[in-house]
Amino acid sequence: MKYPVDVQTFSEIREGQYFYIDKTALVYKLTQSARYAFLSRPRRFGKSLLVSTLRSYFEGRKELFKGLKIYGMEKVWTVHPVLHFDMSTLKAMTAERVEQELNIKLNEYEAVYGKSEGEINPNQRLLGLIKRAHVLTGRKAVILIDEYDAPLLDVVVKDEEFDKIRDVVRNFYSPLKSADPHIRFVFLTGITKFSQLSIFSELNNLNNISMLPDYSAICGITEDELLGSCRQGIDELADANRQTVEKTIGKLKKLYDGYHFCWPSPDIYNPFSLMKTFSNKQFNSWWFESATPTFLIETLNKFNVKPSEIGARKCVAAVFDAPTIELKNVIPLLYQSGYLTIKSYNRQTTIYTLDIPNGEVREGLMFNLLPNYLSDPTDTQNLAYELAELLRNDKLDEALELTRDVLRTVPYAPNVRSEAHYQQLLFVIFLLAGCNRLDMEQRTSQGRIDLTFTTAGYRYIFELKTSKSAEAAVDQMGVKDYASRYALEGRTIKLVGIQFDLKKKTIKDWKIETKKAGS
Repeated sequence: MKYPVDVQTFSEIREGQYFYIDKTALVYKLTQSARYAFLSRPRRFGKSLLVSTLRSYFEGRKELFKGLKIYGMEKVWTVHPVLHFDMSTLKAMTAERVEQELNIKLNEYEAVYGKSEGEINPNQRLLGLIKRAHVLTGRKAVILIDEYDAPLLDVVVKDEEFDKIRDVVRNFYSPLKSADPHIRFVFLTGITKFSQLSIFSELNNLNNISMLPDYSAICGITEDELLGSCRQGIDELADANRQTVEKTIGKLKKLYDGYHFCWPSPDIYNPFSLMKTFSNKQFNSWWFESATPTFLIETLNKFNVKPSEIGARKCVAAVFDAPTIELKNVIPLLYQSGYLTIKSYNRQTTIYTLDIPNGEVREGLMFNLLPNYLSDPTDTQNLAYELAELLRNDKLDEALELTRDVLRTVPYAPNVRSEAHYQQLLFVIFLLAGCNRLDMEQRTSQGRIDLTFTTAGYRYIFELKTSKSAEAAVDQMGVKDYASRYALEGRTIKLVGIQFDLKKKTIKDWKIETKKAGS
């Protein structure tokens, strides 16, 4: 089986007989029900393949769709002139470079449809192209813009440069409204949702399908598609890893499932990660390996977002499905970039619960945040695996001994003298180690618990100190009766007091006190 890991062109997939999950019924539905549409999805989620599929459809390439659902749905395969702009090539550029690249893209289509002398600026040239394409072919034009926001993402935290590039991009898109009589269909994709006022100032008929249930599965792979269309890949992956099919499916779900872009929604798997996994016959954090989310890390730092604050958010749609221009908080960027997703919805209160989608995103995100806490985080992956094994066997003393050695790499920084710094650092490390029900600042009637998580047999409760002893930390937990909050769980509770050495920047001492379940 050939998997399209680095192939995003529909014609190449079909002609090269690559694996393909049929999304063409949704393509047909979209093209018949909307004229101006926008779809937001995370990177590497199949947006470019969707745009390429739309291009082949509107170019009337009927032969490519033989055997697919749309083949029997479409009765008249009309050939339209298609203007397809891939904006992903305009990343990390100045405003001047962005405008130069736009002019180069326009040159390609002017070689086909011509150019008038008075058309100088990109918006003038685009408007002229749309009109001439209609006149010369007798068919209205189709405009496809992939990753429309790519020029803006790398400068989203650099206000001055952002404003300049936004003006260039807004100017380029401005003809889409006035050219309406010459347009059959407009489709834009992107990661983030910039406000129509800031980017599409006149395009007030743009239909945002990003949260519509009808199109929830237009990108990505549903669980039904995984268990049906991907069965050969699952069997081969199971054989290669000497696992049962059931265990393989469970691991795929844990690592790559969990996305929901509306509610209700089928479970959506990351398509890039699945294709990489099936192609390489091994599990990995492929999504983060493909690109470091620089703009996200910069934004998290700008808003001083701590690792423990990223997940488990409750908010209305207006908070996370909001324009990312003039960010007031980081939630819209986290959601639209795929680092948070919808996990549940309360119809009575209209409150959504957002959380990190799956293990792949959680692991990749935390590894990218570790440089804020460790001067040399290169060995942290090995640390996470070793800690996971020790904690599975409830060898906490050995786990803390190992952690003490690693924490000697903590760099000097002003916040290193606070318990909060170590609290966040331990949160990241234990999260990477796969600890269950990991929480910080859990409230009780007597105070707040610094850190807690569970294993198969134990509930661990941590109190962290910099100026008091580990024994004093355990005594404090006893006096405040932190264990009572978890008495009904049926697990043995271990109270763990840890004292940090600020000079050596690592754990100085710890004490563990065991309380039997129900005691």
